[in-house]
Amino acid sequence: MVAFATALDPLRLANRMLGYEAYKWRLASLDGKPVRASNGVECTVDTSLEEERRRMTGSDRPSMVVVCTGVHVEKYNNRSVFAWLREEYNRGVAIGGLCTGSYVLALAGLLSNKRCAIHWENLPGFQEAFPKANVFADLFEVDQNIYTCAGGTAALDMMLKLIGDDFDESVVNRVCEQVLTDRVRSPTDRQRLPLRARLGVQNAKVLTIIELMEANLAEPLSLLDIADHVDLSRRQIERLFRTEMGRSPARYYLEIRLDRARHLLIQSSMPVVDVAVACGFVSASHFSKCYRELYARSPQQERVDRKQLLAA
Repeated sequence: MVAFATALDPLRLANRMLGYEAYKWRLASLDGKPVRASNGVECTVDTSLEEERRRMTGSDRPSMVVVCTGVHVEKYNNRSVFAWLREEYNRGVAIGGLCTGSYVLALAGLLSNKRCAIHWENLPGFQEAFPKANVFADLFEVDQNIYTCAGGTAALDMMLKLIGDDFDESVVNRVCEQVLTDRVRSPTDRQRLPLRARLGVQNAKVLTIIELMEANLAEPLSLLDIADHVDLSRRQIERLFRTEMGRSPARYYLEIRLDRARHLLIQSSMPVVDVAVACGFVSASHFSKCYRELYARSPQQERVDRKQLLAA
């Protein structure tokens, strides 16, 4: 709902600032029936997929189609929607994805060799499912006629970029004043809080080490390699982590690798052994043992619990 609202309302405000209807929109669902958002709010729509197909060659064909999706998107599968998106794109219509909408665009075959963005929580599963897509943990990406954003308030930044391309900075600034934001964020601004704020850690060396760990999950660095990177001894790193993080660097490294594994188990259909390899484990049995110790359930049980949740 946040991504949906912050994508739509800047267009309304741009019309208001301009004094005429520069932008028009309509909402569509698969069957033309209302759609319930993840927060429980029901949104009525104007058209159905069938009606939109009829409009593809008419005077009211869209100049842009934007897909808005949320949680559990990895389970979505509708060939009619995928075919429609491809047809619109091939006719020169711009295609956009809000939040996890990039997943649907990738399933439709529109993101091969394209830059795109997706919510950070879905990034690990997306990278494994669509290796041909150039996905980034950016706020939004524009690659020719493809617009994608990470969701949340990043939708506002992407639409302000669109408005700025159509008009000028003065219109964008007036819209910003209306929504009480002081700037349009850069596409490459962080999705997540900086490590310093997220972890409550101030030590620059520790933050550098954690960044190294997060960048090397499939092939974990040894503590000696890390020590060489930050010009510290192994013993100094051990002491720093005990003081700042309350555990050893090896334990912390293991936890962030298991966190990535959990996202892959939830978001993808990768075999458990492939998840293990992708997260730097030498065997599925060692991976399962470590996973169970941290989460009190096996990787297989994580999958079973997820399926039961989706079926409920």
